[in-house]
Amino acid sequence: MSEWTDDAIVLSARRFGENGVVASLLTRGHGRHPGMVPGGAGKALRPVLQAGNAVQAVWRGRLDDQLGTYRLELACAHSAQHLDDPTRLAALAAACALCEAALPERQPHTPVFQALTALLDAMAAPSWPSVYVHWELALLRDLGFGLDLSSCAATGSTENLIYVSPKSARAVSAQAGQPYAHKLLKLPAFLMDGSEGQGAAIADGLALTGYFLERHVLGSHHKAMPASRTRLVDRFRPSSTISGSKF
Repeated sequence: MSEWTDDAIVLSARRFGENGVVASLLTRGHGRHPGMVPGGAGKALRPVLQAGNAVQAVWRGRLDDQLGTYRLELACAHSAQHLDDPTRLAALAAACALCEAALPERQPHTPVFQALTALLDAMAAPSWPSVYVHWELALLRDLGFGLDLSSCAATGSTENLIYVSPKSARAVSAQAGQPYAHKLLKLPAFLMDGSEGQGAAIADGLALTGYFLERHVLGSHHKAMPASRTRLVDRFRPSSTISGSKF
């Protein structure tokens, strides 16, 4: 019999049998890990199994590669804190769905766990939309598809970087990118200077990260962008499709 205890975040829960639930958790040390929660559909555990909640999880299984069972204790009900804010709930659902879609099972991704924990803690702050876009950039980076925003792909300049090349995932300056502006992704200033993004800038940030998530992370596994993430984008501004470019 194998058993471990770990900090975890609920990503999803689906009904299994009459009263059970199969939960997918993002754990600190064991990655995205599924498990059966006996009685998970009951009144006592339903509130615990909401996406985004932090839990203490005990997993037991006869073999390490079996589904196994979870015993869960609620640590922080993040979802309940934002019941009156549909946009925050949409962001919480989008982050959990992206982890569910992007992360392989049972492979540790401690930086992603830590980043998601920080995002959930930051959701109460007014700056949470900016933090969310930074979180998606961190997810790309941890999966090996980080963007290079340090200098212009064409000139090497570090000044006036306002675009990102969809081909190279590198920043492009205003001067070098101007002839190809309609083919480049916008690089919002808040991702460079640490300020707080607003409205259209958040939409531009989501379009930027969404493009590379679809191209490198989801597309390679023939997966679509989670519907919850699309709904989050719709709450700011619809993103546009980026065609090819010089860079």
